Amino acid sequence: MKITLTGSLGNISLPLAQQLIAGGHTVTIVSHSPERIKAIEALGAIPAIGSVDDPHFLRSAFKDADAVYTMIPPAFQAADIRQYMRSVGDNYARAIAENGVGHVVNLSSVGAHLANGAGPAGANHYVEAKLNELTGTHILHLRPGMFYTNFLGSIPMIKQQGIIGNNFDGSVNMVLTHPRDIAMVAAEALDNTLRFTGKHIRYIGHEITGAEVAAILGNAIGRPDLAWIGFPDNDLLYGLMQNGLTEQMAKVYVLEIGVALREDQLLDSYREHRHNAAGSIHSFHHFAKDFATAYHQHA
Repeated sequence: MKITLTGSLGNISLPLAQQLIAGGHTVTIVSHSPERIKAIEALGAIPAIGSVDDPHFLRSAFKDADAVYTMIPPAFQAADIRQYMRSVGDNYARAIAENGVGHVVNLSSVGAHLANGAGPAGANHYVEAKLNELTGTHILHLRPGMFYTNFLGSIPMIKQQGIIGNNFDGSVNMVLTHPRDIAMVAAEALDNTLRFTGKHIRYIGHEITGAEVAAILGNAIGRPDLAWIGFPDNDLLYGLMQNGLTEQMAKVYVLEIGVALREDQLLDSYREHRHNAAGSIHSFHHFAKDFATAYHQHA
């Protein structure tokens, strides 16, 4: 099959492309960066260089595709992150419809069942609904939790202060997902498109508390006393901005999600559907070994 992937060579799209190419599919990879052309071609894929903001480019990138994988890249420079996400979702829906694409695997998120969900969840809800309006297109929405790999950003804090945390305490549950598990589920769906019809959602990940995260990572790095701390919202916002995030990015991608988790407003749909969720092939204990390597290599 001919399959177009958005997401350039990111943590999901790269292993997804590798699996699909190994399966004999013709893969086109969308990237905004011309510098990625050689790396994409080295994989055996076809580069499509342009912006997902451009509906004319997407129409061309999705041309002749039997299936596409859609994800919305982080909007670091967007004036309004959620509006940006909705706009890209509109562009995807239009390009899919104009090309008569038969199957779509769409990366969404936990919380996307809520029209006004915290962080990017509400915008993901909009994108899911927009894609579901397409007739004759079969769609699988993947709803992962927060990525394991996000914790790599906590290494400086652990080294300098001996703590890890967020704006919720260690007893609060979150859903965590390894990006490679998302790639595996997406590859399985795209490799067997005849098996998925209609419009569906699938959660990916497992529940774990902050205290459990601290214990697993702490033991892996030789700091069994590592504590999970619940930071005040303003303190966390200041710290994130000091580390380079814009105020909007910090609020949308971190603070709002943390507030929703501590108020138990985000995971009800996940819990309802977790019997059909894709489990974690890559366990958090396994990730902790990679985390420890990165920790000890960090200056």
